[in-house]
Amino acid sequence: MAATKHVSDVHLKYNTPLVSRYASQEMVYNFSDKKKFSTWRQLWLWLAKAEQQLGLNITDEQLSEMGSNLENIDFDMAAEQEKRVRHDVMAHVHTFAACCPKSAPIIHLGATSAYVGDNTDLIAIRDGFKILLPKLARCIERLSKFAREHKALPCLGYTHLQPAQLTTVGKRACLWIQDLLMDLRNLQRALGDLRFRGVKGTTGTQASFLALFDGDESKVTQLDDLVTQAAGFTSRFLICGQTYSRKVDIDCVSTLSSLGASVHKICTDIRLLANFKELEEPFEKDQIGSSAMAYKRNPMRSERCCALSRHLMCLIQDPLMTASVQWMERTLDDSANRRISLAEAFLTADCVLCTLQNVFEGLVVYPKVIEKRVKQELPFMATENIIMAMVKAGGNRQECHEEVRVLSQVAGSVVKQQGGDNDLVDRIRASQYFSPIHAQLDALLDPSSFIGRAPKQVLEFLDSEVTSALAPYADQMSGSVQLNL
Repeated sequence: MAATKHVSDVHLKYNTPLVSRYASQEMVYNFSDKKKFSTWRQLWLWLAKAEQQLGLNITDEQLSEMGSNLENIDFDMAAEQEKRVRHDVMAHVHTFAACCPKSAPIIHLGATSAYVGDNTDLIAIRDGFKILLPKLARCIERLSKFAREHKALPCLGYTHLQPAQLTTVGKRACLWIQDLLMDLRNLQRALGDLRFRGVKGTTGTQASFLALFDGDESKVTQLDDLVTQAAGFTSRFLICGQTYSRKVDIDCVSTLSSLGASVHKICTDIRLLANFKELEEPFEKDQIGSSAMAYKRNPMRSERCCALSRHLMCLIQDPLMTASVQWMERTLDDSANRRISLAEAFLTADCVLCTLQNVFEGLVVYPKVIEKRVKQELPFMATENIIMAMVKAGGNRQECHEEVRVLSQVAGSVVKQQGGDNDLVDRIRASQYFSPIHAQLDALLDPSSFIGRAPKQVLEFLDSEVTSALAPYADQMSGSVQLNL
């Protein structure tokens, strides 16, 4: 034990890598104890202010005292109180009351634990989406610049991971962008659909508040509205049990899990293209790819995105199962699970987007490698064009087809059995049969003639769909991401 005597205490405890390695400080703070419990106190203050406004005997001095102590949290005392009373909300009621003795009688007046717990979760979810949306927009914007730059660079398309007709590097990037645009829409929708739980009481009936206001239903409704507005929400649930419906958590986490699927697909493509040596993510001067193989340039950022996205996709199981077992007005088997799953979903999404932006800001294309790979496959793809050219020159379609077939089989054997380059074009050039079109071969094999409308599709897509989608984030596009690890 003597060897660990001087080790910092932080290294003696488990610390989630989401916090210690990957997530941004703003997202870490969003799910921190400091924000959580200061928001509880803010909710108690909003409730007291609204209750005073509607006629309850609450003094300005009490409100001032509460307002002065929102950040003055004795976490050690709260921990001792929770150990004693076995109730986290009541522990913090007592802790808040200790520094607000004049306000103690009216803290949490009429409320249930879900008033602070659920409403704080909704605030954290709302703020989490607001942190993520500009980051996703920046990823799309960075990749859009890349797509525009490489809109006309022909490359092999792949179906079944086998060479297919040509596309362009920029067009493929637009496929990635299109998925991310759907995620942007989904996050915006999830944020827009959020409603406040509000002031509802123990089983959602508002009975305690009806008693406080001597049966005046209009004041109970006004109280709900005032606190909702103070929290910055435009709408609230009219119906809830003790908690807001846990289907809200499903909607929010499924949106993030769907983002994870998009990023996993994109970064898998980048990893495959890195293997083909057509494309690489950023690789820093002193970066080491392998402890043993010094030459390696591993796509570690894309691999990280895939690893974290896999976790993000799996997290949807938690809210699905939690919502399914909330008996009647609620059960408490949601609480411990939600402490982990909600925060981890947002922290993981934050990690993924930060890393993804870094990748998109440093993508490297190798046109010569792309050209070489195109030349290896294009002769086979061009055979139909060659046959049509021969027919136009007076040849017989069936005879030409057979000549091409025979030469293609020989060229294919050179590639697969001898490990050589595709020499079909050389064989066609050497064939007297094809002499009528020898002068046309370069034009017939020009890769740009095989990419269809891809370059124009890129411009149409970027100008008509991407530009408008990113417009709300125009003033949040600056700043690059530097990864510490």
